[in-house]
Amino acid sequence: MEKQGVAVVFPGQGSQRPGMGKDFYDNILESRHIYHEASDALGWDVAAMCFGGDERLNLTEYAQPCILTTEIAMLRGLHSLYGFSPAFFGGHSLGEYTALVAADVLSLPETLPIVQVRGNLMQEAMPVGVGGMSAIISDDIDAGMIRDTLKDLPVDVANINSADQVVISGVLSAMHKAEKLLKDVIKNQILRFVPLNVSAPFHSRFMDSIREAFEDALRALMKMLTPGGAKRVTSNFTGGFHSNNPDEIVNNLVLQLSNTVKWRDNMYALSSRADEIYEIGPTRPLRSFFKTIDVTCSPITTLSAAKRVFERNL
Repeated sequence: MEKQGVAVVFPGQGSQRPGMGKDFYDNILESRHIYHEASDALGWDVAAMCFGGDERLNLTEYAQPCILTTEIAMLRGLHSLYGFSPAFFGGHSLGEYTALVAADVLSLPETLPIVQVRGNLMQEAMPVGVGGMSAIISDDIDAGMIRDTLKDLPVDVANINSADQVVISGVLSAMHKAEKLLKDVIKNQILRFVPLNVSAPFHSRFMDSIREAFEDALRALMKMLTPGGAKRVTSNFTGGFHSNNPDEIVNNLVLQLSNTVKWRDNMYALSSRADEIYEIGPTRPLRSFFKTIDVTCSPITTLSAAKRVFERNL
């Protein structure tokens, strides 16, 4: 397939940091408008939450709308300064919502309350301290083998991020047992386990309890979808691109909550269509995943980074 343009990808929860997006807010009117629009939609000051060192920024219900707002503010700022107009879009977990807004499938004011509901429900699915997630890092990890090995434990494969990283998610007390079991079974590889700083077991069976409530919220949003651009956005649930069927878009977003994020497949899908890929967000976790498939992903986390990227060839 002939490559047809530029792609942009957006990181999800965990990429938040105090001060994120402030340089865009201070210097670009279009970016500042996005923060004001978000504050009006949510009823609280999003810019103050992002810039002021508020500890609530790490709570799921605040982190998710703040990340979405910041990423869209950065994207609109780049369009204003450099005419940056991607042809394809992808996002990791929460970042998929940013991608859908960026592709004009969803509007920002209508999506922000849904994302806040998503964050609240995900946090409520299991009491804090009961669930957790851990990244497994090694060379050429077999996600299917991990899934089969852990089938009798309350632990699921949450993310297939790359050939070198798979994330598991489930009951915290079972994580040590999962680690021991995997090391016993996969003896020919060195496995490194890195606990993630999250408060719930995202993308696991333990999110099933909130699916109905979240679907109700999403169904209301479906009436406001503009699905034509969805074919340019990758789906974490399917691994490929979305269709332009509103029911399928909503269904994939609901299923994303409790199923594996197929990010490795998303990367292949995007790199097969785009000749350049950029990562826009507060931090740059996705760039390293693209390196594992020998694809360059240029990160933009600040306004100065954007200037380096877009002005280097001028």
